[in-house]
Amino acid sequence: MTKKERAVLAAAGLAEIYPDALCSLVYRKPYELMIAGRLSAQCTDARVNIVTKELFEKYPTLGSFAEADIDEVAEIIKPCGLYKTKAKSIVEACRRLLYDFGGELPRTIEELTTLSGIGRKTANLIMGDVHHLPAIVTDTHCIRITGRLGLTKEKDPVKVEQDLRKLIPPEEGSDFCHRLVLFGREYCTARNPLCGECPLSKYFADNGKEFKCKV
Repeated sequence: MTKKERAVLAAAGLAEIYPDALCSLVYRKPYELMIAGRLSAQCTDARVNIVTKELFEKYPTLGSFAEADIDEVAEIIKPCGLYKTKAKSIVEACRRLLYDFGGELPRTIEELTTLSGIGRKTANLIMGDVHHLPAIVTDTHCIRITGRLGLTKEKDPVKVEQDLRKLIPPEEGSDFCHRLVLFGREYCTARNPLCGECPLSKYFADNGKEFKCKV
């Protein structure tokens, strides 16, 4: 079985297991996803969602973030870790978004990554969820599971992204990555994965393909 065949089966299986491919970060406005994505660095999505509830209530508009006191933002986001650095980059990114981009999130990875604190992971998240454009979000779940599936041998997020772009249809990339997060939390965990209960391996078998992942 080629990598491409394996990728197609994995994507189809995950789509059956998790038909609703939703972003784990809670947001209502596009720029809020940018902020939540920044906060998610070295922090769980669950904790980010708790923190952003208060944060977005205190700063309800992009303009209010652009004018926010960095120390006050830092105090709210303290539970997310690296709060001083994150607060500074959030306010700076919002100012630039407001004044340089007219309040609209850029539509390219290259422009998005010029915003303070925004790396390729969050930029891809925005590309897929906000703009509905081709995107591969290489978070820890994505890197771990695609490695186990034999879709990549790389550990570097950029190299993993490059490998997956060759295998996953562009229109499916964003949903595929959201499903990997759900699958990684429920079955394919970093420690003690539930291989005996893996619905994906059963999906391969049901389609006449024998596959053993690289756990």
